[in-house]
This record gives sequence, C-alpha cells and structure tokens, in this order.
Amino acid sequence: MKTLFTNAQLIDPETQSEHNGWLLVENGTILAKGREAAPQGADEQRDCQGFCLAPGIVDIGVKIGEPGERHKESYASAARAAAAGGVTTMAIRPDTSPAIDTPEALEFVKRRANEDSAVNVLPLAALTKGREGREMTEIGFLLDAGAVGFSDCDAVVTNTKVFQRALTYARSLGALVIGHPQEPILSQGAAVTSGKFATLRGLPAVSPMAERMGLDRDIALLEMTGARYHADQITTARALPALTRAKRNGLDITAGTSIHHLTLNELDVADYRSFFKLKPPLRSEDDRLATLEAVASGLIDTISSMHTPQDEESKRLPFEEAASGAVALETLLPAAMRLVHAGGLTLAQLFRALALNPAKRLGLPAGRLSKGAPADLVLFDPNKPFVLDRATLLSKSKNTPFDGQRLQGKVMATYVAGKKVFG
Repeated sequence: MKTLFTNAQLIDPETQSEHNGWLLVENGTILAKGREAAPQGADEQRDCQGFCLAPGIVDIGVKIGEPGERHKESYASAARAAAAGGVTTMAIRPDTSPAIDTPEALEFVKRRANEDSAVNVLPLAALTKGREGREMTEIGFLLDAGAVGFSDCDAVVTNTKVFQRALTYARSLGALVIGHPQEPILSQGAAVTSGKFATLRGLPAVSPMAERMGLDRDIALLEMTGARYHADQITTARALPALTRAKRNGLDITAGTSIHHLTLNELDVADYRSFFKLKPPLRSEDDRLATLEAVASGLIDTISSMHTPQDEESKRLPFEEAASGAVALETLLPAAMRLVHAGGLTLAQLFRALALNPAKRLGLPAGRLSKGAPADLVLFDPNKPFVLDRATLLSKSKNTPFDGQRLQGKVMATYVAGKKVFG
C-alpha cells in the first residue's frame, strides 16, 4: 500500500529545511520525498493543500492518571488529545498512584496503552521505589519490560549516595535517567519565582538559583558516573552556563523545557489564576527569552508539553494551595507557533526540538522525514487563527492557561505509521 502526500510544505528537522514537495509512504514507512515531479503508481494520493507536513511530535513527560487518578486522565482521553495536537509518541511519566516502579506495573501500563491508544505510548519507570528516594528500582528488569527511561519526576532524590548508585547502575545498562533540576529544600512549598512581583503578590517564592544548584549537583554526579542524563525542564538563564560547560566537557547530557515556560512568564499569575501555577513556577521575561534563545541555538534540546492534568477541585483553590500543572497535549503546537510567528524560531528549529531531538534521546527512528523512518506525521495550517475554549479540549481535565486566548496554528490531520488517527 503506497500513499503519496502531494502539495505539502515539508518541514525537515534533520536537514533544517522547509520547502514545497511530496512524500511517499509505503506500509507505514517513509519511502521517499522530493521537490520535483511526484512519482506515479501510488495506491492513494492525498493533497495537502499547501499546509505544513512535519514529523509527528515526540512528547517526553506526559502524565496520565492510570493507575490511581483515572478521573483526571485516561489512556483513551490522552490518546485522543495527543492525536488532535499532532503528538504521535508520548513518553509517559511514572508519577502515578502507585508509581510505575515494578515490571508488573509497567506491564499494566503497556496493556492499557495498547488497548486504548492510537498513538505510540512509551513508559518511563521510577528511578527509586515509590519515588521516595531511598532504594533504587530494579532497573534491569524494568528495561527488559520496556521502560525507555527512569525518573522520579518532581520528587528529587535528596540522598546523593542513592542517586549516585542509581546513576552508576543505569550507566552499566545504558539506561537514560531523567532528572528534575531543583534544590528541593529551597523550592519546597514555593508557588512562584522570587522577585518584586512575588513580594507584591504575597506568595511563597523560590529563587531561580534553586534550579542552578540542582543542575550543578546532577552534573557533578554525571562526571562521577558517566551516566546518560536528560534534564526535564531548564527554565532559567542562571542554569544555562552550567549546561553549556557540561556539554562542552563531553558529558552525555541533554535538556528540555516546557512550552509554558517558553510562552508565558511570571506576570501571567497576576490575578492569582491557578491554571498558571506550574512546577517549576513561571519565570521572569528575561529567563523566558534566554530559554528561547537556548532552544534556537540547540543548547536546550527538546520542548515538551509536560502535560499534567488536574481536576477542578484541585485547581479551584487559593493559588498557594492549588495543585501545580497544566494540560498541553492539544495546545503544544499552536502555543509553539507563537514562537515561530514572533520570529524566535523557524519551523525547522521548532520540530528539531519537538520531534527529532526527543526521538534521538529515546533511541527512536521517529522524528524524521528520511527514508526508512516511520510515517508518524502531522499536517497543520501554521496560520489558522482560533480562540481556545477549554471546554472543547479532549483531555478529561481542562486546566489550560490558554483558555480564552487567541492562538494561531491548527492541526489538520495526524498519522501514526501512515494511518490517520485524527482529521
């Protein structure tokens, strides 16, 4: 079965190019692409009408509420939201209840995903049992069961010896460890980033230095152990020099940031709107611009949704007491298009961070438009304007900071292994 996509604006993050052309898919795999006359003999032809055709988004760090909080998000609802947002692969976090810290829990997750998800689901496993930071999990068995990485998410491992041993063991197996760079004591209980604005609002705050301190510690342990490491969210200018040095010194380190920290800043919490309460908290505009520049230069490798569904009861509270996090599977691409339309990123740079680099870090062949890559694709209109109504989101939870905001960029269709799953 050959399918030919014609009249498309091809976004190729590998070659950092954008051009009109065609793409040929056979049996779920990309066969060829080009600019000249399209080949003949395809079984099916799809006219892309000049819209952008790019590799599907590979999203590291999606939270799904199974097991334990299915009322917030299920695999079925998350998969529908992901497909509508152009996300073709989700690497899901293990901060469930209970945590995904045993091969049996991992098997449950894989079974639920296979039953209910039309997009690819890759499970991350906890680094320590119960995400309590006291005893590392059976990393080898979890790898064999299908874990693509290990993370305790925002539960930072405070016992340095435990973390060092886990990194050493992960290094011996070639496993990826995903860290959350924060000094946990300084950041405990914080709702916003420290500064004049936080003081005026009377909210508990944390210095951006907490992120720098957490990253410095993790980098030191990487020098000791030689492990593969990914920092889930770098959001401050203070952390960037340490990241630069670590990469220059040859450590196996990559870093990501969230779409919210690239498009919003600390002033957005002015009205104490708890939908803007995130972890780490929103930063200053200077930090936002520095983070965006780091994405453009390639210093920060990936952009993710950090999709964190919360129900109304946990968000409709005073700002200090409200749960952290926002849903973003469906808003990831249109929010990111703000950065493109403002001139901060090209489309090729954007999809390098959304698709190519996260796929590379997880060892996947996805994220590319090259021959032999899986035909995981997103077709989108980069200019289509709309006003977001959170009630229309396909996620079970509706806690988005973009409710009522004007966005530009709409997913027209999403394909997984050449099969249309949205549009």
